[in-house]
Amino acid sequence: MTLSRRTFLSSISALALSSAAGATGIGMPFDPGMVVAEARDLASRPYAPRPTIPQAWRDLTYEQYRSIRFRPERTLWNGTDAPFNVDFFPPGLYFPRAVKVFEVSDGNANPVEFDLSMFDKSEEVPQLPVDDTLGFSGLRLRTEMHRPGLTDEFCVFQGASYFRAIGLYEVYGLSARGLALNTAGPDGEEFPDFTRFWLERPAPGQDNMIVHALMDSPSVTGAYRFDIRAGADCVMEVQATLFPRTELENVGLGPLTSMFLYDQTGRTRFDDFRPAVHDSNGLMIRNGAGEVIWRPLSNPRRLQVSSFVDDGPQGFGLMQRARDFSDFNDLEAMYHKRPGLWVEPMGNWGRGTVTLVEIPADQEIYDNIVAYWRPATPVPVGQPFEIGYRLTWGEEPATTPLPRVTDTAMGDKTFGTGRLVVIDFEATELHADIDVIVPIVQSPHTEMSEPILQRNPETGGLRLAFSFDPGERDHVELRAQLRKDGAMASEVWLYRWTA
Repeated sequence: MTLSRRTFLSSISALALSSAAGATGIGMPFDPGMVVAEARDLASRPYAPRPTIPQAWRDLTYEQYRSIRFRPERTLWNGTDAPFNVDFFPPGLYFPRAVKVFEVSDGNANPVEFDLSMFDKSEEVPQLPVDDTLGFSGLRLRTEMHRPGLTDEFCVFQGASYFRAIGLYEVYGLSARGLALNTAGPDGEEFPDFTRFWLERPAPGQDNMIVHALMDSPSVTGAYRFDIRAGADCVMEVQATLFPRTELENVGLGPLTSMFLYDQTGRTRFDDFRPAVHDSNGLMIRNGAGEVIWRPLSNPRRLQVSSFVDDGPQGFGLMQRARDFSDFNDLEAMYHKRPGLWVEPMGNWGRGTVTLVEIPADQEIYDNIVAYWRPATPVPVGQPFEIGYRLTWGEEPATTPLPRVTDTAMGDKTFGTGRLVVIDFEATELHADIDVIVPIVQSPHTEMSEPILQRNPETGGLRLAFSFDPGERDHVELRAQLRKDGAMASEVWLYRWTA
């Protein structure tokens, strides 16, 4: 279907403003090109923020907001033959601007109107005004997964351009977002918003859900298409077309956001009964040369940014390799059930860096880890920028033939000065003969002791131990790997120690 620019703009206006269309089922024609066209048109005009919702909604306390709950019988497509349902979140508190949602069925889009009767609320919630600034703050996808006849949630879009998902039997942890702008930059970070969503009604038996989103911010607009499949892993194929209002220099593609408070490398800073607290404990990279890198995360005392130069990356992601309850001993947070998230480029992303930002944090409520791909050249103004990638949420969605690092521990040497590092690798037939495995440890900043390689009788894998003395240095870069017959016999372990 092709539309003139004038016809398109008039249809968009009607779609946004006509509540009668949703009430009567008379929709406006829709195709994905309309979202791209609207993003292009928005970029040609100055940025205009959406109106804020009434103050009473914004003044809700955390407990009051949490007690406003969507009524299950009001889910979109409830009681129909559609294989997916959709819940909606109320506005308020951390979400001062509402998003618009449309249902796409038979080629037409109808607005899903905000209705306070969709929600139950406790007596602690005050009377709240309703006006035309109200809408939803986000949405949640459900489908039948492991309980016949019942649906389970597996994906949420809520807040700015953030979204998150889980695989089977997992609990929510890290997030993804549409775009990262000026992360850790001196002028402050910019957070683009998904302002509208279009939900394609799935046919009976369909195993994927299609979600379209319009993004807007002072620096860029964008049209996004998400093809989402639930399962043991939740897999999303993301296609985005960006229209910069300004040149995007410090831009992050496929950005991920997580939390790392402490583990065995730094738990002495926290007086806590749990041995570790984190949503993710490492950045994994498969670079264009086929090398697999594992970079354990840290909670530094000051902001630090690490850049891993690459050309044609095969993928990167934040993983949660601690999978036993005893790793955390937390019955509420269930950190051992948090998913990892792998970003796999669709097409060649060219030259750039996988960028890791680690922000100091003193509580687990703060997301302090960001990872993304930063292109080597800025994204220019005046032409669309298209990108595609696959997101896989699961226990460890990116498998590798190389033995993985399963644990990193660090502390002061018992005798002498310096720091002792202990790295455990998973058990593998490749390491059956320990005498032919050669450990290599390196640092551009300091000398290291002769590495010691031993069999860990508890895991069956190999343990590499070495020490280094940072002296007066405030940071030391470390690298380690196992090799066999001159070839890679493990992932590459990278770490930045900071004073």
